Amino acid sequence: MQIFLGLMIPFIGTTLGSACVFFMRRELKPLVQKAFLGFASGVMVAASVWSLLIPAMDMSGGMGKFAFIPAAAGFSLGIAFLLLMDKIVPHLHLGCDESEGPKCSLKKTTMLVLAVTIHNIPEGLSAGAVFAGAISGNDTVTIAGAFALAVGIAIQNFPEGAIISMPLRGDGSSRGKAFLYGTLSGAVEPVAGGVTLLLAAYITPVLPYLLSFAAGAMIYVVVEELIPEASEGEHSNVGTIAFGVGFVVMMILDVALG
Repeated sequence: MQIFLGLMIPFIGTTLGSACVFFMRRELKPLVQKAFLGFASGVMVAASVWSLLIPAMDMSGGMGKFAFIPAAAGFSLGIAFLLLMDKIVPHLHLGCDESEGPKCSLKKTTMLVLAVTIHNIPEGLSAGAVFAGAISGNDTVTIAGAFALAVGIAIQNFPEGAIISMPLRGDGSSRGKAFLYGTLSGAVEPVAGGVTLLLAAYITPVLPYLLSFAAGAMIYVVVEELIPEASEGEHSNVGTIAFGVGFVVMMILDVALG
């Protein structure tokens, strides 16, 4: 039950963020959106370092000077995986007129949700990997640290939920429909987390690779999408400041609770 709750926490964050559509205006102001994107980027980068890459290298300490190999390999595979997803799944980013991936006849709202869903996969993988590490008996990852990561992801998922539901409402979708789409975009997280948890349970030596794989996927999302969106146009310093705040918040959560 404890692990199930941990995997659901990030999804709850997305759901609560999507619920903003019921009591906020039709669209988010650009400065607010930049702040949300920057904050999410900071949380994801800090989580990648403290909660994923460092534990992955600590778990591989028996390899001596080559302890970096699982982390480097998993990180690279994580980036390659998200790059592949970007190529094979049709999706549309906020503020863009042309979709990415293969050409298709899907609705704009569907492709917007697919874009956020792709970006939520690494967060589910991350939660599943750290909880797998916590229940494996390895001292490098604790249950408290796993919950700290889950809470950190949920915090940054709150604005992500709003970022997907509010524009959909602004494009004419009903509040209920916009909320549903925003919530569905985060449903992939507990699924990805559960799959990662099961995989790690049967193949324990693969855990360092899973941790770093999740880190690579998260960093891909940050560099390819979140930071460019937070930095474009005027007042990009808002996104930069929010990045710093998100980074510090996640670092504090991981170090203090881990």
